[in-house]
Amino acid sequence: MAQNASRQTRSEQRDAAREKAKELREASARKERTRSTTIKVAIAAVVVVAVALIGLSINGAVNQAKNDSAVPANLIYDNGIKIGTNLEAYTTSQTPAPAASSSTASGTVPNIVIYLDYQCPICNIFEQGNADQLRQWAKTGAATLEIHPISFLDGRASPNTYSSRAANAALCVASYSPNNFLDFSNLLFQHQPAEGTPGPENPELVKRTTEVGVQNAAKIADCINNKTYGKWLTNTTNTVLGTDYKVKGANFGVTGTPTIVVNGNQYDWQGNGTYLASPARFAAWFQQVIK
Repeated sequence: MAQNASRQTRSEQRDAAREKAKELREASARKERTRSTTIKVAIAAVVVVAVALIGLSINGAVNQAKNDSAVPANLIYDNGIKIGTNLEAYTTSQTPAPAASSSTASGTVPNIVIYLDYQCPICNIFEQGNADQLRQWAKTGAATLEIHPISFLDGRASPNTYSSRAANAALCVASYSPNNFLDFSNLLFQHQPAEGTPGPENPELVKRTTEVGVQNAAKIADCINNKTYGKWLTNTTNTVLGTDYKVKGANFGVTGTPTIVVNGNQYDWQGNGTYLASPARFAAWFQQVIK
Protein backbone atom coordinates (compact mmCIF):
# COMPACT_ATOMS: atom_id res chain seq x y z
CA MET A 1 0.00 0.00 0.00
CA ALA A 2 2.92 2.42 0.77
CA GLN A 3 4.32 2.00 -2.75
CA ASN A 4 0.95 2.77 -4.35
CA ALA A 5 0.54 5.87 -2.13
CA SER A 6 3.86 7.40 -3.29
CA ARG A 7 3.18 6.74 -6.96
CA GLN A 8 2.16 9.92 -8.87
CA THR A 9 -0.92 10.00 -10.92
CA ARG A 10 -0.65 10.75 -14.62
CA SER A 11 -1.97 14.22 -13.99
CA GLU A 12 0.69 14.87 -11.35
CA GLN A 13 3.38 13.55 -13.65
CA ARG A 14 2.29 15.95 -16.40
CA ASP A 15 2.28 18.84 -13.94
CA ALA A 16 5.76 17.94 -12.72
CA ALA A 17 7.04 17.65 -16.30
CA ARG A 18 5.55 21.02 -17.15
CA GLU A 19 7.17 22.58 -14.04
CA LYS A 20 10.53 21.07 -14.90
CA ALA A 21 10.27 22.29 -18.47
CA LYS A 22 9.38 25.75 -17.19
CA GLU A 23 12.43 25.76 -14.91
CA LEU A 24 14.65 24.71 -17.79
CA ARG A 25 13.19 27.43 -20.05
CA GLU A 26 13.71 30.10 -17.37
CA ALA A 27 17.29 28.93 -16.71
CA SER A 28 17.99 28.98 -20.43
CA ALA A 29 16.48 32.45 -20.74
CA ARG A 30 18.59 33.72 -17.85
CA LYS A 31 21.71 32.25 -19.43
CA GLU A 32 20.82 33.83 -22.78
CA ARG A 33 20.24 37.21 -21.16
CA THR A 34 23.61 36.95 -19.39
CA ARG A 35 25.31 35.93 -22.60
CA SER A 36 23.62 38.75 -24.49
CA THR A 37 24.67 41.28 -21.86
CA THR A 38 28.24 39.99 -21.93
CA ILE A 39 28.36 40.26 -25.70
CA LYS A 40 26.94 43.79 -25.60
CA VAL A 41 29.46 44.85 -22.97
CA ALA A 42 32.28 43.26 -24.94
CA ILE A 43 31.13 44.96 -28.14
CA ALA A 44 30.86 48.28 -26.33
CA ALA A 45 34.35 47.83 -24.93
CA VAL A 46 35.73 46.98 -28.36
CA VAL A 47 34.00 50.03 -29.82
CA VAL A 48 35.43 52.27 -27.10
CA VAL A 49 38.91 50.89 -27.65
CA ALA A 50 38.54 51.18 -31.42
CA VAL A 51 37.36 54.78 -31.15
CA ALA A 52 40.24 55.56 -28.79
CA LEU A 53 42.75 53.95 -31.14
CA ILE A 54 41.29 55.79 -34.10
CA GLY A 55 41.45 59.00 -32.11
CA LEU A 56 45.05 58.36 -31.14
CA SER A 57 45.90 57.43 -34.69
CA ILE A 58 44.28 60.56 -36.08
CA ASN A 59 45.87 62.72 -33.40
CA GLY A 60 49.23 61.09 -33.99
CA ALA A 61 48.90 61.59 -37.74
CA VAL A 62 47.92 65.22 -37.24
CA ASN A 63 50.85 65.80 -34.87
CA GLN A 64 53.22 64.04 -37.26
CA ALA A 65 51.94 66.16 -40.13
CA LYS A 66 52.47 69.27 -38.03
CA ASN A 67 55.99 68.15 -37.12
CA ASP A 68 56.83 67.34 -40.73
CA SER A 69 55.95 70.89 -41.75
CA ALA A 70 57.07 72.73 -38.59
CA VAL A 71 59.71 75.42 -39.10
CA PRO A 72 61.44 77.01 -36.09
CA ALA A 73 61.03 80.73 -35.65
CA ASN A 74 63.92 83.21 -35.54
CA LEU A 75 66.42 81.12 -37.50
CA ILE A 76 66.34 83.80 -40.15
CA TYR A 77 70.02 83.85 -41.14
CA ASP A 78 70.41 80.95 -43.54
CA ASN A 79 68.77 78.72 -40.89
CA GLY A 80 70.88 80.19 -38.11
CA ILE A 81 69.95 82.41 -35.16
CA LYS A 82 71.89 85.63 -34.61
CA ILE A 83 72.64 86.98 -31.14
CA GLY A 84 73.59 90.61 -30.55
CA THR A 85 73.84 93.31 -27.91
CA ASN A 86 72.78 92.24 -24.39
CA LEU A 87 72.63 88.67 -25.76
CA GLU A 88 69.32 89.45 -27.45
CA ALA A 89 68.31 87.55 -30.57
CA TYR A 90 67.60 89.10 -33.93
CA THR A 91 63.99 88.35 -34.85
CA THR A 92 61.49 89.72 -37.34
CA SER A 93 60.39 92.21 -34.70
CA GLN A 94 63.65 92.83 -32.76
CA THR A 95 67.04 94.16 -33.85
CA PRO A 96 69.55 94.56 -31.01
CA ALA A 97 71.34 97.91 -31.25
CA PRO A 98 75.10 97.58 -31.93
CA ALA A 99 77.63 99.40 -29.80
CA ALA A 100 78.72 102.72 -31.27
CA SER A 101 82.37 101.67 -31.47
CA SER A 102 81.85 98.10 -32.71
CA SER A 103 81.63 98.69 -36.45
CA THR A 104 84.53 97.76 -38.68
CA ALA A 105 85.91 99.91 -41.48
CA SER A 106 83.08 98.66 -43.68
CA GLY A 107 80.56 100.03 -41.21
CA THR A 108 79.27 96.62 -40.16
CA VAL A 109 79.49 94.74 -36.89
CA PRO A 110 81.70 91.63 -37.17
CA ASN A 111 79.62 88.47 -37.36
CA ILE A 112 80.94 85.15 -36.08
CA VAL A 113 79.22 82.18 -37.74
CA ILE A 114 79.35 78.81 -35.97
CA TYR A 115 78.01 75.46 -37.17
CA LEU A 116 77.80 73.01 -34.26
CA ASP A 117 76.43 69.73 -32.98
CA TYR A 118 75.64 69.60 -29.26
CA GLN A 119 77.07 66.07 -28.99
CA CYS A 120 80.28 67.00 -30.80
CA PRO A 121 83.26 66.85 -28.35
CA ILE A 122 85.41 69.06 -30.59
CA CYS A 123 82.68 71.71 -30.56
CA ASN A 124 82.81 71.55 -26.79
CA ILE A 125 86.56 72.15 -26.78
CA PHE A 126 86.01 75.40 -28.66
CA GLU A 127 82.99 76.25 -26.50
CA GLN A 128 84.71 75.78 -23.15
CA GLY A 129 87.71 77.83 -24.22
CA ASN A 130 85.86 80.65 -25.96
CA ALA A 131 82.32 80.84 -24.58
CA ASP A 132 83.04 83.64 -22.08
CA GLN A 133 84.87 85.71 -24.68
CA LEU A 134 82.16 85.24 -27.30
CA ARG A 135 79.42 86.09 -24.79
CA GLN A 136 81.23 89.27 -23.79
CA TRP A 137 81.70 90.38 -27.40
CA ALA A 138 78.03 89.76 -28.16
CA LYS A 139 76.79 91.32 -24.94
CA THR A 140 78.68 94.55 -25.51
CA GLY A 141 77.77 94.67 -29.20
CA ALA A 142 81.37 94.26 -30.32
CA ALA A 143 80.34 91.29 -32.48
CA THR A 144 77.31 89.19 -33.29
CA LEU A 145 77.10 85.42 -33.02
CA GLU A 146 75.28 83.47 -35.72
CA ILE A 147 74.71 79.91 -34.51
CA HIS A 148 73.61 77.04 -36.73
CA PRO A 149 72.58 73.92 -34.73
CA ILE A 150 72.81 70.76 -36.82
CA SER A 151 72.69 67.07 -35.89
CA PHE A 152 74.56 64.20 -37.51
CA LEU A 153 75.79 62.12 -34.55
CA ASP A 154 72.66 60.11 -33.70
CA GLY A 155 73.48 56.41 -33.52
CA ARG A 156 77.23 57.02 -33.33
CA ALA A 157 78.51 59.39 -30.67
CA SER A 158 74.89 59.81 -29.57
CA PRO A 159 73.33 56.39 -28.90
CA ASN A 160 70.00 57.69 -27.55
CA THR A 161 69.52 60.38 -30.23
CA TYR A 162 70.74 63.06 -27.84
CA SER A 163 72.39 64.90 -30.72
CA SER A 164 69.06 65.58 -32.46
CA ARG A 165 67.03 65.95 -29.26
CA ALA A 166 69.42 68.57 -27.88
CA ALA A 167 69.44 70.46 -31.18
CA ASN A 168 65.64 70.29 -31.32
CA ALA A 169 65.47 71.63 -27.75
CA ALA A 170 67.71 74.54 -28.76
CA LEU A 171 65.42 75.24 -31.71
CA CYS A 172 62.41 75.19 -29.37
CA VAL A 173 64.04 77.82 -27.16
CA ALA A 174 64.98 79.86 -30.24
CA SER A 175 61.36 79.79 -31.33
CA TYR A 176 59.60 80.59 -28.07
CA SER A 177 62.20 82.40 -25.95
CA PRO A 178 64.93 83.60 -28.34
CA ASN A 179 66.67 85.92 -25.87
CA ASN A 180 67.48 82.86 -23.75
CA PHE A 181 68.94 80.91 -26.66
CA LEU A 182 72.61 81.58 -26.00
CA ASP A 183 72.28 80.80 -22.28
CA PHE A 184 70.61 77.49 -23.13
CA SER A 185 73.14 76.68 -25.83
CA ASN A 186 76.00 77.29 -23.37
CA LEU A 187 74.25 75.12 -20.76
CA LEU A 188 73.92 72.22 -23.19
CA PHE A 189 77.67 72.24 -23.72
CA GLN A 190 78.36 72.53 -19.99
CA HIS A 191 76.44 69.26 -19.53
CA GLN A 192 77.54 67.52 -22.72
CA PRO A 193 77.61 63.73 -22.21
CA ALA A 194 80.79 61.85 -22.99
CA GLU A 195 81.10 60.73 -26.58
CA GLY A 196 79.39 57.40 -27.19
CA THR A 197 77.28 57.57 -24.02
CA PRO A 198 73.55 58.29 -23.72
CA GLY A 199 72.70 61.92 -23.10
CA PRO A 200 69.99 63.35 -20.85
CA GLU A 201 66.42 62.38 -21.68
CA ASN A 202 63.73 64.93 -22.48
CA PRO A 203 62.62 65.67 -18.88
CA GLU A 204 66.14 66.84 -18.07
CA LEU A 205 66.29 68.96 -21.23
CA VAL A 206 62.99 70.55 -20.21
CA LYS A 207 64.35 71.20 -16.72
CA ARG A 208 67.38 72.97 -18.18
CA THR A 209 65.20 75.36 -20.15
CA THR A 210 63.67 76.50 -16.88
CA GLU A 211 67.15 76.91 -15.37
CA VAL A 212 67.87 79.67 -17.90
CA GLY A 213 64.51 81.32 -17.21
CA VAL A 214 62.77 80.80 -20.53
CA GLN A 215 59.45 82.36 -21.39
CA ASN A 216 56.64 80.15 -22.73
CA ALA A 217 58.01 77.20 -20.73
CA ALA A 218 54.96 75.00 -21.37
CA LYS A 219 55.18 75.48 -25.14
CA ILE A 220 58.90 74.75 -25.07
CA ALA A 221 58.34 71.57 -23.02
CA ASP A 222 55.70 70.39 -25.49
CA CYS A 223 58.03 71.22 -28.38
CA ILE A 224 60.85 69.20 -26.80
CA ASN A 225 58.69 66.19 -25.93
CA ASN A 226 57.15 66.07 -29.42
CA LYS A 227 60.48 66.76 -31.13
CA THR A 228 58.60 69.30 -33.15
CA TYR A 229 61.49 70.38 -35.35
CA GLY A 230 62.99 66.94 -35.89
CA LYS A 231 62.10 66.80 -39.59
CA TRP A 232 63.32 70.34 -40.21
CA LEU A 233 66.56 69.54 -38.40
CA THR A 234 67.17 66.42 -40.49
CA ASN A 235 66.53 68.28 -43.74
CA THR A 236 68.66 71.25 -42.71
CA THR A 237 71.55 69.03 -41.59
CA ASN A 238 71.47 67.13 -44.88
CA THR A 239 71.48 70.41 -46.79
CA VAL A 240 74.33 71.92 -44.75
CA LEU A 241 76.49 68.82 -45.10
CA GLY A 242 75.70 68.44 -48.79
CA THR A 243 78.39 69.04 -51.38
CA ASP A 244 76.48 71.95 -52.96
CA TYR A 245 76.13 73.95 -49.76
CA LYS A 246 78.26 77.06 -49.24
CA VAL A 247 78.51 79.14 -46.07
CA LYS A 248 76.95 82.50 -46.85
CA GLY A 249 79.65 84.95 -47.91
CA ALA A 250 82.24 82.20 -48.31
CA ASN A 251 83.39 79.91 -51.10
CA PHE A 252 83.43 76.74 -49.00
CA GLY A 253 80.94 74.52 -47.25
CA VAL A 254 80.64 72.65 -43.96
CA THR A 255 82.53 69.38 -43.72
CA GLY A 256 82.37 68.96 -39.96
CA THR A 257 81.76 70.70 -36.67
CA PRO A 258 82.66 73.14 -35.42
CA THR A 259 82.90 75.22 -38.57
CA ILE A 260 83.72 78.80 -37.53
CA VAL A 261 83.61 81.60 -40.10
CA VAL A 262 84.19 85.37 -40.00
CA ASN A 263 84.08 87.58 -43.11
CA GLY A 264 84.23 84.54 -45.36
CA ASN A 265 87.32 83.19 -43.58
CA GLN A 266 87.30 79.82 -41.79
CA TYR A 267 89.11 79.54 -38.48
CA ASP A 268 91.91 77.02 -38.97
CA TRP A 269 92.88 75.36 -35.71
CA GLN A 270 95.13 72.90 -37.58
CA GLY A 271 93.63 69.87 -35.84
CA ASN A 272 95.19 71.02 -32.59
CA GLY A 273 92.81 70.99 -29.60
CA THR A 274 95.04 73.46 -27.74
CA TYR A 275 94.70 75.96 -30.59
CA LEU A 276 90.96 75.38 -30.74
CA ALA A 277 90.51 75.98 -27.01
CA SER A 278 92.71 79.09 -26.86
CA PRO A 279 90.70 82.32 -26.56
CA ALA A 280 93.86 84.38 -27.14
CA ARG A 281 94.62 82.60 -30.42
CA PHE A 282 91.03 82.94 -31.60
CA ALA A 283 90.91 86.64 -30.60
CA ALA A 284 94.13 87.33 -32.55
CA TRP A 285 92.73 85.59 -35.64
CA PHE A 286 89.42 87.44 -35.24
CA GLN A 287 91.10 90.85 -35.09
CA GLN A 288 93.12 90.00 -38.18
CA VAL A 289 90.18 88.98 -40.37
CA ILE A 290 87.92 91.93 -39.46
CA LYS A 291 90.47 94.61 -40.45
